[in-house]
Amino acid sequence: MIYKTQVAIIGAGPAGLLLSRMLFNAGIESIILENRNEAYLRQRLRAGVQEEGTVAAFVEAGVGDKLMKEGMEHHGIRFHFAGEQHHIDVKGLTGGKVVTVYGQRNITCDMIDWAHKDNIKIIYEAKAQRLEGLTTDAPIVHFSLNGSLHELHCEYVAGCDGYHGISRPSIPKQLRREYVHEFEHSWYGILAEAPPSFEDVVYAHHPNGFALQSMRSPELSRMYIQCPNGTDPEDWEEEALWDELDLRLGFKNNRGKIVDKSVASMRSFVCDNMQHGKLFIAGDAAHIVPPTGAKGMNLAVSDVKVLAKGLINHYTEKDDTVLSAYSKICLSRIWKVERFSWWVTTSFHTLENQSEFDTKMQEATLGYLCSSDIGAASFAENYVGLPIYWDAK
Repeated sequence: MIYKTQVAIIGAGPAGLLLSRMLFNAGIESIILENRNEAYLRQRLRAGVQEEGTVAAFVEAGVGDKLMKEGMEHHGIRFHFAGEQHHIDVKGLTGGKVVTVYGQRNITCDMIDWAHKDNIKIIYEAKAQRLEGLTTDAPIVHFSLNGSLHELHCEYVAGCDGYHGISRPSIPKQLRREYVHEFEHSWYGILAEAPPSFEDVVYAHHPNGFALQSMRSPELSRMYIQCPNGTDPEDWEEEALWDELDLRLGFKNNRGKIVDKSVASMRSFVCDNMQHGKLFIAGDAAHIVPPTGAKGMNLAVSDVKVLAKGLINHYTEKDDTVLSAYSKICLSRIWKVERFSWWVTTSFHTLENQSEFDTKMQEATLGYLCSSDIGAASFAENYVGLPIYWDAK
């Protein structure tokens, strides 16, 4: 079967869904191909800290009603290290900017609901197989569905299909360079039916490894501890896990039923070319950050804001200035966010054979940040979200 649209979007994660909505608002047609089923998308647990610019993007797109009603603003962050506890006034240091806690699963569900209401076409369990004609005016996405092969004819392709999707490999190898750093530790995460001990996110540096306390709601805590790569979620007994969280965080946590547990590996990755002909890649298809800085989905939304503006300008004003500079505009912000995420990760996590000197350097780095208004302001600026550099060269 042959389908036709203006913009083919591969992937119905937050990036693909938001892009389709922004294009819809401008009268531009799109079809989303998603290789998973709808139920899977609705139950998948992911990040929950949204930058101010991310919240604004959802609100401006008309899909932020529940986010604004149910999301919880966070005005500060706590750093626990060397037996001390420090508070960073993020709102005060950034002229009133905040982050909002609202789960990525909630955002995905909200946007799927809006897509159905607006009759935006999402084809589930459609696996993109091959991209054809990317340097022509009539690209084709070949995909499989229910055991049959189909074609999606379009004018542009937005690759929002993640790190393992086909979009990035469809950019010829000689036209892209990939940068990667694999960390030697992972995160063991739990979701627990227990009120958080602090309203603010808590980052803890400890000789046993990093720990973090966050929240999904006033009744749900999201907790993480650093663990070796290859850790099985069943390796920890629940009581021992709570004891370790108490030890690393430096306070007695409220305990409750653990309703989800998982282990996430950590990687920094950047593809230095995000466009080829009529193909533009966004989100995890183009870059990965370790979860420490809470930047993964926020970076994806930033990409989409640039791509949507470029496509809208093309269709409504016949202006391709933004589309032509898409990679440069996005990468100017991506590398800064990668630096922040890498810095937070290396400052708080301990390595297996870490020397005492290295530990002292971490403590000195965090100590400077907590004792210097300039240092704290720099952290806060990055934490609430950097701007898009529209004039990037």
